[in-house]
Amino acid sequence: MSCKRCASDLLAAFSGELGIHFPRYEGLNKPLVFAFPKMMVCLDCGFVEFVLAGPVIEQLRKGVFDAQLAA
Repeated sequence: MSCKRCASDLLAAFSGELGIHFPRYEGLNKPLVFAFPKMMVCLDCGFVEFVLAGPVIEQLRKGVFDAQLAA
């Protein structure tokens, strides 16, 4: 397996802790969504890849995140 950004083979697996904020000023009134994904980190360029679990995705959906507003 190699890095999708720089093609390096120097990757390492880590456990992570992530607090996801909803965007814009309105997002300040919503609680953080916490996730604890396993992540692959490229030790050359810093690219990180992870997958959010189903319950985390559902919390983001219920928070009415609008991807068009975030762009």
